Amino acid sequence: MPKAKVAVTLDTQTLRRVDRLVRDARYPNRSQAIEAAIAAQLDRLEHRRLLEECAKLDPIEERAMADEGLAADSDAWPEY
Repeated sequence: MPKAKVAVTLDTQTLRRVDRLVRDARYPNRSQAIEAAIAAQLDRLEHRRLLEECAKLDPIEERAMADEGLAADSDAWPEY
């Protein structure tokens, strides 16, 4: 996948933590450590959004709609 170079400003403590990950051979360099951290955070945010949207659903209403759909489908199937 093509990559783009960007400049990132980090506070000293965060940079030390990133450098520790590189020094401990968790990542080969700063760029890959930061890329992994950003990707993980984006995954968490996207997953949380899905959970928030699902929480808005009313389970009783969803069940009723599903049952209604199944009842309508049963008329279309031939009896065996």
